[in-house]
Amino acid sequence: MKCVFIQLCLTLICFGMNAQNTKVIAHRGYWKKDGSAQNSISALQNAAELKVYGSEFDVWLTGDNRLVVNHDKKFQGHDMEHITFAQAVKVKLGNGESMPTLSEYFSEALDHPELHLVLELKSHVSDEREKEAVIGIAKLIKAYGVADRTDFIAFSLNAVKEFVKVMPDADVYYLEGDMEPAKLKEIGCAGLDYNIHTIKTHPEWIKEAHDLGLKVNVWTVNNREDMEFLIAQGVDFITTDEPQLLMEILEEK
Repeated sequence: MKCVFIQLCLTLICFGMNAQNTKVIAHRGYWKKDGSAQNSISALQNAAELKVYGSEFDVWLTGDNRLVVNHDKKFQGHDMEHITFAQAVKVKLGNGESMPTLSEYFSEALDHPELHLVLELKSHVSDEREKEAVIGIAKLIKAYGVADRTDFIAFSLNAVKEFVKVMPDADVYYLEGDMEPAKLKEIGCAGLDYNIHTIKTHPEWIKEAHDLGLKVNVWTVNNREDMEFLIAQGVDFITTDEPQLLMEILEEK
């Protein structure tokens, strides 16, 4: 009985230590707060107010090669790769805000210097379009001085490689979930950023990644059971639509 008690105490201590290391990423910002919308300026503000570690958002290159923040390729009757910049800024989100430009998003982020940014470049129709987007993103990153607090993620392996090439000092993560940690390190990724179902299928990838000096982010994790599992596994980041719940769980530990 004494051995069981000691083992239980050690487990709880380890869980608490892991909880201190796990950071919260608000998926598309903290958009579930009343009056907000996904990928909106208010969602970014809400994430900063909640004091999460980071806020994730999605970026498209418009038909006339400008950068805007939005998730869906098809949005309110527009194709994000064909829409013009002038059309995009007139689109209203569900809460009445205008679709943000990437410049507007970075400008707002300057008012929240403690908040980390996680920029997802959406998969575009061609490698050339993704290259153009990465170059444009890099220019804005430099202009707004947010390089030291912005990570980059993408499902497109081409986009990942472009980020690594154009911004070699940045932390870049691959989203698709079909590569082992050793391969990710080989192509220059800072770590893996995989779906919760992929991580549950390959939980060994967490330790493999850490042993290689890589970080682990898991998305999109919205229930307590999965959150507690990942915290116990010592993942570095959890991306969630429920950042307030995850913050409460971490504070309990």
